[in-house]
Amino acid sequence: MKHKLLAGLAYLAMGACATAAPPPEAPMAAAPAAQAPASAWKAFVQKTIDDWMIQDPAFAVYQGAHQFDGRLPDWSEAGLAKRAAFLHSVIDRANAFTGLSDADRFERDYLVQVAKGSLFWIEDADQPHTNPTWYINGGLDPNVYVSRNYADKATRMKAMIGFFKAVPTAAKNIRANLKPKMPASFIKLGVAGFGGFAEYYRGDARAAFADVQDPALQAEFKATSEAAANAMQQLADWLAAATPTQDFALGAERFSRMLAATEAVDAPLDELEAVGQADLKRNQEALKKACAAYAPGKDIQGCFDKMRADKPEGGPVTAARKQIPDLTAFVRAHDLVTIPGTEQALVEESPPYNRQNSAYIDPPGPFEKGIPSIYYISPPDPSWPMQKQQDYIPGKNDLLFTSVHEVMPGHFLQFLHSNRSPSWVGRLWVGYAFAEGWAHYAEEMMWDAGLGDGDPGVHVGQLSNALLRNCRYLSAIGLHARGMTQEQSKRMFMDECYQDEGTAEQQAARGTYDPAYLNYTLGKLMIRKLRDDWTASRGGRGAWKQFHDTFLSYGGPPIPLVRQTMMHEDAPHAVF
Repeated sequence: MKHKLLAGLAYLAMGACATAAPPPEAPMAAAPAAQAPASAWKAFVQKTIDDWMIQDPAFAVYQGAHQFDGRLPDWSEAGLAKRAAFLHSVIDRANAFTGLSDADRFERDYLVQVAKGSLFWIEDADQPHTNPTWYINGGLDPNVYVSRNYADKATRMKAMIGFFKAVPTAAKNIRANLKPKMPASFIKLGVAGFGGFAEYYRGDARAAFADVQDPALQAEFKATSEAAANAMQQLADWLAAATPTQDFALGAERFSRMLAATEAVDAPLDELEAVGQADLKRNQEALKKACAAYAPGKDIQGCFDKMRADKPEGGPVTAARKQIPDLTAFVRAHDLVTIPGTEQALVEESPPYNRQNSAYIDPPGPFEKGIPSIYYISPPDPSWPMQKQQDYIPGKNDLLFTSVHEVMPGHFLQFLHSNRSPSWVGRLWVGYAFAEGWAHYAEEMMWDAGLGDGDPGVHVGQLSNALLRNCRYLSAIGLHARGMTQEQSKRMFMDECYQDEGTAEQQAARGTYDPAYLNYTLGKLMIRKLRDDWTASRGGRGAWKQFHDTFLSYGGPPIPLVRQTMMHEDAPHAVF
């Protein structure tokens, strides 16, 4: 998941506001100098949140602040400069606060790191001018208006009309910003992404509101969606004519700056690479043992072929819907982590414009109330040969750990906790390594806790997911700091991590435009080490639930900050 996110990450017409959860507090002006440090700090945090949402209204809408419905960020050069200046100001002003309580000091460091990470992508990586993902993940997805029932359909339809009206200007700025020469994988992603939005705007988006009985509203919706779709298609067509290159690498120094700015990880690349290789070998050895029991007489590829050939009954979406209640019952029966609230996770097929990853979850933001999470599973590309499409459908045990990762006790559970964080910084900003690291950690933790009752086929499913993330980790370093080509990355996914050709091709391409996708394994390794260190003096395995609940209570900060606090260390640092 890209929050974002991963994760995956849907983003006013001022008259289109819906009834929505209010901001955490009323907007506050800068705190008077006479205020106590705690009051001044809280006022600063609130003012920063308010201003951040004005700077990035798509982020605000995704978090459930629907007073920003219909707005898109200002992606003009002036708008980008304004956002960068704001982030610099947040860092400088936050760092000027001293004498804070431990909790407020942690929140300050958390907020500063979020701002540094955001600034890295704008200034150092220069993504607004070089990478279509900046826009694809930055607000052009209107799914929040379609899939989240936060208001009646007519209200959400009006919000979407405001969104559609903003798209042509956004498209104009995107075209002005992006360079006409870019890596071939970026071009392919951009054409698919922008073209997919065009198809969605005039297709599924209209269908979603077809039952609204208001002819005038329907006419305006059709006209504005058509204009928005045309703008996106023109952008896709322009990008299709761009000059392809292979110049995707950040370079070793900038890759290291990325890790420091976004995740507070300052370990040398040689150390990071060695840690990744060691985890790869650990999982490969475990796979050999599991395969010897699951598919005796077969080599590793034959073992994987057997696992993948055992397809989920009724297809992945139907099977995942059955897996979630079982996984929830397992977590409760084994007392692994608290499951707060009564929220649900639904399972749907991914929309056509957002299928660059096989599965992801769209959790509601912290301002939303009573809105389910949606666990999306992507079908194979229909343009692929039939055998390649069939290979892309996961085996049932592979899918099981995808459901662990995305839902229980992975992303869905983690967001149940972050949305209840005592800090609004923790609720609003869940980092890549925290979210993906936790979800990937959960896969191995569930197997260790007994999921599958020792069935070697289930273990093969868990390890197939672990190896996929091992190759993401090593591919990110290789592609961006070691001169690895996209074809070499694809071969590594196939040869070292036993992925099918379609997955390997997709993952190698993703590594070029998502250099931070090493965060799955990076986060897992830091969480596992922190768990072992923290529980060593608290009863070991018997303290897992206490560790999990404590870890998740922080929201989603860089993991070194969590380690510093939980282990009472002097400074944040990554330990694997």
